[in-house]
Amino acid sequence: MASWVLSECGVRPLPRVFPKPRAVSASTHSLSLPKLKALGTDLGGSSFSLLGIKERNWALRVSAPVRAPLLSEEEREGMSIGKDEEEEVEVEGFDPGAPPPFKLSDIKAAIPKHCWVKDPWKSMSYVVRDVVAVFGLAAVAAYFNNWIVWPLYWFAQGTMFWALFVLGHDCGHGSFSSNPKLNSVVGHLLHSSILVPYHGWRISHRTHHQNHGHVENDESWHPITENLFNTLDDVTKKLRFTLPFPLLAYPIYLWGRTPGKKGSHYHPNSDLFTPYERKDVITSTLCWTAMVAVLVGLSFVMGPVQLLKLYGVPYMGFVMWLDLVTYLHHHGHEEKLPWYRGQEWSYLRGGLTTLDRDYGWINNIHHDIGTHVIHHLFPQIPHYHLTEATEAAKPVLGKYYREPKKSSPLPFHLLGDLIRSMKTDHYVSDTGDVVYYQSDPELSGSLKKN
Repeated sequence: MASWVLSECGVRPLPRVFPKPRAVSASTHSLSLPKLKALGTDLGGSSFSLLGIKERNWALRVSAPVRAPLLSEEEREGMSIGKDEEEEVEVEGFDPGAPPPFKLSDIKAAIPKHCWVKDPWKSMSYVVRDVVAVFGLAAVAAYFNNWIVWPLYWFAQGTMFWALFVLGHDCGHGSFSSNPKLNSVVGHLLHSSILVPYHGWRISHRTHHQNHGHVENDESWHPITENLFNTLDDVTKKLRFTLPFPLLAYPIYLWGRTPGKKGSHYHPNSDLFTPYERKDVITSTLCWTAMVAVLVGLSFVMGPVQLLKLYGVPYMGFVMWLDLVTYLHHHGHEEKLPWYRGQEWSYLRGGLTTLDRDYGWINNIHHDIGTHVIHHLFPQIPHYHLTEATEAAKPVLGKYYREPKKSSPLPFHLLGDLIRSMKTDHYVSDTGDVVYYQSDPELSGSLKKN
């Protein structure tokens, strides 16, 4: 697949009326993991760089074809779907797995040009805001040091660690600024502080965006096939689909990835990376190691219990935020979302399977990362323009955009979406190019009892 970095608005405007896509029968679908270390997730993916590149470019280049191919009438009549899929996945005649009647360039043309402008000073102001908040919260908690304050601190600080990750995530995409060195420096400082290997994650995350919605090639919470699911023992299945275990998966993913995928985000010779990228991976692993050394030193200065309260528990809160948000970007909608294989997959169709989520008061705190559909299609757009860009794109997207449920100040409603998805989204068919999550009745029954 050819790769481009879409950097400007333009292209022709989209006509206001579109033909309705044809409906196609399909069914349900899911994901799972063998062994505890398979509990992986990420905002991430493996390497897609080419060998022999001489010029270093640390910004994330995402494969985004200018237009998604539309199928002919004959091809659409012959669309292959998974075996034993008899459920009609239609909502008032709308088939979410059908090719959309618009192109990527049509969406791009609808987004105002200023939404693509990266302001490094504005980006840095968010970094300053978040860093001040992190140290301020720690100072207040250490000063009062009582069991009324600590739980409030853990929730607030875990959320702020997650906010730091999102800013580092923008650095990895190159949406933080147009300066690759600034992106790398800030990305390393932010991600190393929360024990994330910046370049290892950045390279991995690139493949997620280049292959979003692809059964085999995606890297973030991608589904497993029915055959693989049936090889898992009961303990592994329950760990994979019983909360809170899936929300503690990210550190395990960084070390060992997910089922069927080998490599570590810390090892320069991992399958994730090309020889050209190994120096970057070593740099990030050294930064991660330096942060671990700082934490060990702090444990001698303030004691391990105090360090656990100030850093350890918030770190686990951050991990749970990351797993929750990234999972719900691609799962848990009331109607089943398609996953693709073969020629049915395209960058546009894969990106349209992502979901926006409303987090109430937390939207601004974690930099509108819940505004995810436009981010997946155009990751070069800075986070502070995502909401405006989404509003501009909605008339083009039509029913392919799923309006998020409005949240109360705190997004407790999303826990219901997560629980429901964990009970029903277990695996996808081994065959078929347009597939949906299916449920294991035995596992669904045992989870309901729990």
